[in-house]
Amino acid sequence: MNDSLNFENIIKKSVLDSFASFSYIEIIIGLLCSFGIGMFIYWVYKRCFRGVVYSYNYNVSFVLMTMITTLIIMTISTNIVLSLGMVGALSIVRFRTAVKDPLDIVYMFWAIAAGIAIGAQMYPLAIIGSLAFGATLAWLSKKKVRGETYLLILQHNEEAGDEVRKTLQKLNTKLKSKTIRNAFIEMTVEIRLVDDNTAFMNVLNKIEGVHSCSLVNYTGDYAQ
Repeated sequence: MNDSLNFENIIKKSVLDSFASFSYIEIIIGLLCSFGIGMFIYWVYKRCFRGVVYSYNYNVSFVLMTMITTLIIMTISTNIVLSLGMVGALSIVRFRTAVKDPLDIVYMFWAIAAGIAIGAQMYPLAIIGSLAFGATLAWLSKKKVRGETYLLILQHNEEAGDEVRKTLQKLNTKLKSKTIRNAFIEMTVEIRLVDDNTAFMNVLNKIEGVHSCSLVNYTGDYAQ
């Protein structure tokens, strides 16, 4: 009986302490700081995006994620009861959104980490860390990647097969797929280009029997 009373007193004391330490100024400062860092993440993501399709809604979610994380940390840091309830609530949440680009996960962790630091009132850590992350991502995004991977799609008849094969042997190619339909052949080969020289496409297109020749950029999950 005494144990239950003591636990009940602990809960009441925790609630009273949380209200006693409730400061509107700290909340406003924390949310403004999280909004500022969230907008910085938004700007870095927009400027450094190198994927295929830019998503405005996904980028905006970084701002909201930073602010929400800050609010959660502020809540659970002042009340033991709410912290236990928050842990129980988050344990049943399942996020099923597929993230195609691994770099997007880095931005998500950045937003969460910044929100945690701000919620714990570690403002210098959040600001300096965010500036360091932003500078690193900006430098890496401008760093030129040597050699881009493309997919070369060829459509030709059987008579042009030997000439096409000889031309492809001179290039750094790798066969990905080959389809034959009534003496009509469609080939997809992976090719790596160090520069933007695509003169080989003119050579392939001039081969008698080649119907079409297409080159698309390949990023692993998407082709553009």
